[in-house]
Amino acid sequence: MKHVLFIWLASLILCMGGLSLAQDDGAIVQRIQDRGELICGVNTVLPGFGTQNDAGDFVGFDTDICRAVAVAILGNADAIAFRSLNSAERPTALASGEVDMISRNTTWTLSRDTEWGATFAPTTFYDGQGIMTKVDFGVVSLDELSQESITICANAGSTTELNITDLIASMEADWILNTFPDADASTVAYEAGACDAITSDMSQLLSRKATAADPGTHMILPDVISKEPLGPLSPQSDAQFADIIRWTVWGLMQAEEFGVTSENISDFMDSDDAGIGRLLGLGDNVAGEYLGINNEFMVDVITQLGNYGEIFDRNLGPDTIFGLERGINDLWTRGGLLYSAPFR
Repeated sequence: MKHVLFIWLASLILCMGGLSLAQDDGAIVQRIQDRGELICGVNTVLPGFGTQNDAGDFVGFDTDICRAVAVAILGNADAIAFRSLNSAERPTALASGEVDMISRNTTWTLSRDTEWGATFAPTTFYDGQGIMTKVDFGVVSLDELSQESITICANAGSTTELNITDLIASMEADWILNTFPDADASTVAYEAGACDAITSDMSQLLSRKATAADPGTHMILPDVISKEPLGPLSPQSDAQFADIIRWTVWGLMQAEEFGVTSENISDFMDSDDAGIGRLLGLGDNVAGEYLGINNEFMVDVITQLGNYGEIFDRNLGPDTIFGLERGINDLWTRGGLLYSAPFR
């Protein structure tokens, strides 16, 4: 009898736990709607991805992903507040509710997925860690650098720090690691000569090299030492919110695949293509209804911000100082890794 009672009580506790989780679903979305703005944690010291311009506006690839989510929920890319976060501040800001989501060059890892209590959206930028040094240091490869006694700069509290620590150990290199709270501090130390080299994601190194006083004096070694799938994340407590972020990101990719842009979207509003109709929520299609938002949420997103390719080109592409090629961050139809789940 006691055994049966124990099982009954355990089942009741599990059911109550499930009910509690269900009650949390949509809480962040409702909070955003009541507040009238989305709060997004971003990097403010990484040109091209997240920074502030001379007018004080937040700009960059990652900040535009935040804006796309704000449009999906609130219909307005300006209905957003940004919070500057360094690498170490991210888990606390997410867990405390200081931010609704983070879009800040954050690598999706097992520990972050679990210990941070995070739900990662689809990867928005596939990257890898590299090393930059001065041209006059005279090395052109990781193998050559490994033979030198050097000091190397990195960001504290990042996957960068762990990766370079593992690399130093595996190569048995005579390197000293200096860590700093953010990319600005690391770069300042490197440029001042406090470090012989600096390590970070390749995208960050390209950004720093492009904005250096004399880009030609720096060399990014060709060796890539890690995989860094970067993308937005949100708390696990609200599955509805995570779904909205996920399908907004996929919608940006799918729009580019269909050729729907901010400039031509009006031409697609009476499209007979079933796939386009589902993406844009046209007619009887209920794309947004599944998520608890406006059926034509992707129409608003594309109109205000463009598709994935437009966001990439505006912040990082050939016409910017960074001049990044799409590479693996291109659509799967062009040999890249970007692939949307079906809007169906």
